[in-house]
Parts: sequence; C-alpha cells; structure tokens
Amino acid sequence: MLTRKIDTDLLSSYSDDIHTFLKKIYAARGVSETQLSLDLDKLLLPNFKQLENALDLLEQALLKQKRILIVGDFDCDGASASVVAIKSLRLIGAKYVDFLVPNRFEHGYGLSPEIVALAHKKKQPDLIITVDNGISSFAGVALAKKLGISVIITDHHLPSSTLPQADAIINPNLKDCEFISKHLAGVGVCFYLFSALKTHLKQSGYFTKQKISLPDLRNVLDLVALGTVADVVTLDQNNRILVNHGLQLIRSKQCAPCILALLEIANRKAQTLKASDLGFAIAPRLNAAGRLSDISLGIKCLLTDDINDARRYAQALEGFNQQRKKEQIRMQDQAQVIIDMQDIKTNKFAISLFDETWHEGIVGIVAGKFKENYHCPVAVFAQSGDDLKGSIRSIPSVHIKDLLDSMDKKNPDLILKFGGHAMAAGLSIKKENFAKFEANFRDAVRTHLNNEIPKIETLTDGQLEAFEITLNNAQLLANAGPWGQGFEEPIFYGTFEIVEQHIVGEKHLKCRLKLLGDNIIHDAIAFFQAPINETIVQIVYSLSVNEWNGATNLQLIIEEIQKV
Repeated sequence: MLTRKIDTDLLSSYSDDIHTFLKKIYAARGVSETQLSLDLDKLLLPNFKQLENALDLLEQALLKQKRILIVGDFDCDGASASVVAIKSLRLIGAKYVDFLVPNRFEHGYGLSPEIVALAHKKKQPDLIITVDNGISSFAGVALAKKLGISVIITDHHLPSSTLPQADAIINPNLKDCEFISKHLAGVGVCFYLFSALKTHLKQSGYFTKQKISLPDLRNVLDLVALGTVADVVTLDQNNRILVNHGLQLIRSKQCAPCILALLEIANRKAQTLKASDLGFAIAPRLNAAGRLSDISLGIKCLLTDDINDARRYAQALEGFNQQRKKEQIRMQDQAQVIIDMQDIKTNKFAISLFDETWHEGIVGIVAGKFKENYHCPVAVFAQSGDDLKGSIRSIPSVHIKDLLDSMDKKNPDLILKFGGHAMAAGLSIKKENFAKFEANFRDAVRTHLNNEIPKIETLTDGQLEAFEITLNNAQLLANAGPWGQGFEEPIFYGTFEIVEQHIVGEKHLKCRLKLLGDNIIHDAIAFFQAPINETIVQIVYSLSVNEWNGATNLQLIIEEIQKV
C-alpha cells in the first residue's frame, strides 16, 4: 500500500478559500490553486502549428460552399469528434457537410486509400477533414491529393518522424507545436479547430456578410466531455475545464438527446452524473457499434435532435453492447486457458495472445482486462484476412508507442503497421510472425524495464480519521471533480469491522462497516465481490454520495478488501 506524497510547499500556498479536507488531496496531485479554476476563460489559446493554413482553407470552403466530408475513427472519441465537426460546420454556415467512417473490417483504420476511394465515389468531397485519425495515413492522403481533394488532419495520436502531405495538420503532439497541453483527445482537437474558426470568421466579418447568427460552440461541450473521458486521456486543467462544462450541460439536460437516451438505458440520472459515468455507462454502448459493426449508428444517434429517434438508436446500440459482452466473456475465458498453459514466469514481462476465432473488434478490451490482471503489457490478436490485427494495452512504465518504434527499427519486417500513444496501440503482423512477435515483444519490454518487474501497489490518499468519513466530505469530493486519468479520484484505506454483509444483485457485496476504534456504522458496497469470512478487514475505499428513495446518504465504495 502506497500513500501519495504531499507537496508541502503547495499545501501551505493554498488560501482559506479551499476547504481543509481538500488541501492535502490537491497537494498530493501537484495542483496549484490557479490550476483548480475550471472557468472557460482559463482555456488555453489555440496556438497550434499549421492552424492558419487550416483556417484559410476552411474559410474558402465555406465561402464557396464546397463539399466537406468528415472522416472519423470507429470509437467513442472519433464518433463524438465527428459530430462536433458536423454540428460546428452547420452552425457556421456549411450547407454540404457529410461524414464517412471506416468500417474496421473492410477499410482498416484511419484515412486509408480504401476509404478515400469510397469517399470519392460516393460523396465527391472537395475537402476531407479527419478527426481522431490521419497522422499515420500517408497513402490515403496521397490518394486524396491525387484525386484533387484537399485534406485537413485533426488528430492527437503521436506522429512519426515524417508526416502525411496534408494541406494542414492540427495535432498538439506535432514537433514544435506551441500548444502546451499534449493531452487533448481527438474531440478536443476538433473543438479547438472550430472554435478558432469561429473567432477567425467573426474577425473577418463573415457572419455579418452571410447574415448568420454568431454560433455558440459551447453547446457541443457535452460531446467534447464524452469523447475526452471515453479516450482516457490525462485530465490536466485544460481537459478538466472542457469536461466540467460538458457535464454541466448534461446535468441540466441541455445536451445531445442520445446521451440522455443512453443514460436511461444505463439507469443513470443526468442530474447526478459523474465523469466516470461517461466512461462506464455511455462510451461502451457507443463503442460496441464500432467494435461489432459500424460506428455510423452511434454518430447518427449523437447527431439527432429528436429524443424518440435517439431512444431507437440507443436501443440498437444496447443490442450491440449485449453482443459485445457475450463475445468478450468467451474470448477472456479462452485467453485465460492459454495463459494458464504457459509458463507465466517466462512471460511475466509481456503477454501475447491469439486465437483464430477471436473478434478483432474486441481484442482491445480483452488486452486491457489482462493488463490489469497481470500488471504487464498485453497484446491480443485476431485474424483479419491473411494477417493478424492486434491491440496492446500497457502499463505506466512502458510507453508502448515508443517501444513499437524501437521494435520496428530493429526488425523492419516484423510489424506491418502500427500507431497509438503511451498506454495503447494498434498493430498488424503476418500470421506466421506471431511467435516471433511474441518473443521480440517480451524481450523489448524486459530490456526496457532493465529486467526488473515493476511493483504494482495501490496508490491511496492515506487513512482517514473517523471524523473525516462523512457525507459532507463525500459531497466535497464530488464537487471537486471531474476526476479521471491523471487526476485520480481520491481513495483511502483503513481497518474496519464488518458488522453485516449480504449479496445484492446476485454478485455485489453490500456491507455495514465501522472503523476500528469507532462506533459509527457506514454503508458500503463492493462490486463483483463474494462474502468475506473475516470480521476485521483492511479495505481501500472511496467516499460516495448515495441517493436512494429520496434520501441522500454516505456510502463507501470498496475498491479492495482483504483480511488483516
């Protein structure tokens, strides 16, 4: 058990405006008081490299009413970014704007030559704007340019040493890009582009000349929040501002009807929505369509302004989600059998898995599950034509995109193509090279870690005194969010006596606990937990506000439970 270190200089710098209970939590996250502000005027300015090129191209496309096509990715970030682009362009005055999303089984990832050829045939675009992809789409961009189609790439994935020959590339991770936050999701990059376009057009008198009302692009922040949380990017101050204002729109139900419809299916209340609900309740249902079929259904759901249409789309998305769950369980069970047959001591640095029957849309989730179970990078592959397509999920001490770069330099013929960022990547290899990849991957991770397995210990905010375990403090924490990647929700640990326990919902452990040495009894729940044959236990927990039957109470959410 590790406790976060508190920056004592920061702790002493906070004013009395910050509640005492929150000061240690903020100081343990290295956040200054000015970085706590979530006002929109604190957003970073859009000083992206190549931004002027993109704005000039977009202005001409609008003035000449050219055909604009949005090409997104097949996940929740890509879907929400596609809708932000479409809605923003329509509000700004574009009459001919459409979208096309690659089908992962037919076209592959990104702006591939296949998707460009299809776009040219079916949509005849003058301008293609990629969202959440494109930074590695060399061949697709080249074909688009050959066909006379202009291309603007908006992406957040890490670029290689060379770039596609697009007309403009907006990506905070470009070399020499002065935008200081490198953690924007694809939807965040997209939002910044169109916010900058609105400012540019306002300054040029475009809206007055075109007799168009000045659009308020803050109204798409619900979608920005959704894609940002779903893509598990670091919630630095800039991203927390975007997510916070998106959550406000959802809580007041001034959001896309699709989000409300999916919340109904997930049995979540909009008024008390947390950032994590976007990741666990909304995103999987949108992602399921892209994993099993076509994310276009999710985009249509997010685009509609009619709640009844949204509910119909949401039901279809839920159908895909149920299919995804069944397939995921099957694959995980089979993967566990493969792992159990291996010498885990040999494979402890990295695990590679493949079965001919596995679904290529599910491999990323399975990789993530086993990464959590075994605390090492995990690559899971499925058959895709004659080759294998895989997803890798990594641990904080292994930057997986950099590792793949290194592997590719040493073995140029091993990996057909790859892309991604620090914690996740996608790749393709030849089927006959699976064993070779497995060995090279394991050796690369072992070398990177200097033959030392990283210790995985739970990082907490320490122990709470009895007087700190209160509903008021739970509410303070709820209001201090949004919490997420890089700004983790506080968890604590302590030794408790189990006063009472029983199973609810067939698989969750409902408890009544009291801190050792105290008499106050607290309600608690541990999800997917069997009964404990102990009276005294150590638990890792978070403070939660539980609303039930009109009453508001404190509930401890148990993350880990073990005997003392």
